Amino acid sequence: MSREPEADVPGETPLLGTLPESLRTELIAFRRDLHMHPELGNQEFRTTAALKARLEAAGLRPRVLPSGTGLTCDIGTWDGHRPMLAIRADIDALPIPDTKVDCAYRSTVPDRAHACGHDVHTTTVLGAGLVLADLHRQGLLPRPVRLLFQPAEEVLPGGAVEAVEAGVLDGVGRIIAVHCDPRVDAGRIGLRVGPITSACDRLEVTLDGPGGHTARPHLTTDLVTAVARVATDVPALLARRVDARSGLVLTWGRIEAGHAPNVIPQHAELGGTVRCLDLEAWRGAPDQVYAAIDEVATLHGAKSQINYVRGVPPVVNDPVIAELLREAMERRCGPYSVEDTEQSLGGEDFSWYLEHVPGAMARLGVRRPGDPARHDLHRGDFDVDEAAIKVGVELFTAAALIDAGA
Repeated sequence: MSREPEADVPGETPLLGTLPESLRTELIAFRRDLHMHPELGNQEFRTTAALKARLEAAGLRPRVLPSGTGLTCDIGTWDGHRPMLAIRADIDALPIPDTKVDCAYRSTVPDRAHACGHDVHTTTVLGAGLVLADLHRQGLLPRPVRLLFQPAEEVLPGGAVEAVEAGVLDGVGRIIAVHCDPRVDAGRIGLRVGPITSACDRLEVTLDGPGGHTARPHLTTDLVTAVARVATDVPALLARRVDARSGLVLTWGRIEAGHAPNVIPQHAELGGTVRCLDLEAWRGAPDQVYAAIDEVATLHGAKSQINYVRGVPPVVNDPVIAELLREAMERRCGPYSVEDTEQSLGGEDFSWYLEHVPGAMARLGVRRPGDPARHDLHRGDFDVDEAAIKVGVELFTAAALIDAGA
């Protein structure tokens, strides 16, 4: 395990609202319960009910989102003028099995697992909310804060889109979040200004031709060659037509064509993802991809159909709010608790909120120091609960207090 968080930095005014040991123990149990009962996007009814019950027990008034899963909860009352800070968690799991062994809190639901850390995200926001609610009751929270528990982050284009449409950002001026990262040591966070995740879109392509015999490819459309050229030439064309600094990459994950070695098929399919590090390049990506595929397919006499599914834009951290998170973490846990982090090529629908208000996301460390970059949430021999939950709660609480006093 990583070093124990240090006390508030000397010379700084100590921040209120540290995580009590009794609450930390409760939060560990809460997170493990979520881990045992994972729910897919837009099916998070049990998770929503558990969050609602705990927040109501703290005297708060959570509001379930119109979709029936996910909720918001304000701590304090917005005065209609000074914008609130929102703290967001995603609550859904993934449709994959939990591969942990000899672990008392492994998933009890077949082919469902919290393998991406959303149970940790959810627990840290809940914990911060409970600490902040206690400060509010004491009259020590100078500015209202909104908790946002969002469903369906793993479902393109992400549950954030519907959440925004439901008004979760009404009265919000800035928003913060964390995402578990196996490249960052437990007990620390990773930060960067600017893009911290990639845009991610999904692409499905079908090619059609009359088909024929492999003895006579000149009399038909050689569809296997056509699909092979689309698979290799389209990414190469994009690399020369889009600024290389944008990091636009088309990567195929699936190709299907034909059933017999001597028959040229009539139908072929490709599937992949388009990822991009630059927001403006992402906005123009569909036109570039359509043009390149049509060009290559036409050259080989194939008819193409393209299904380009918009996913999420990149998460671009606002410099002021990224600095808020850095200051909060350093004042709460010491100067060695923050590290600079690389941009990830993974997608995150937190980016949709940033289309409306400025915000920032931090990488929450879940790696045991000395281990290679691997997702410790899949393992039973090390509990990220020990450090990640405490760090997440302390980070959010300190950020809310610093922002509230700004």
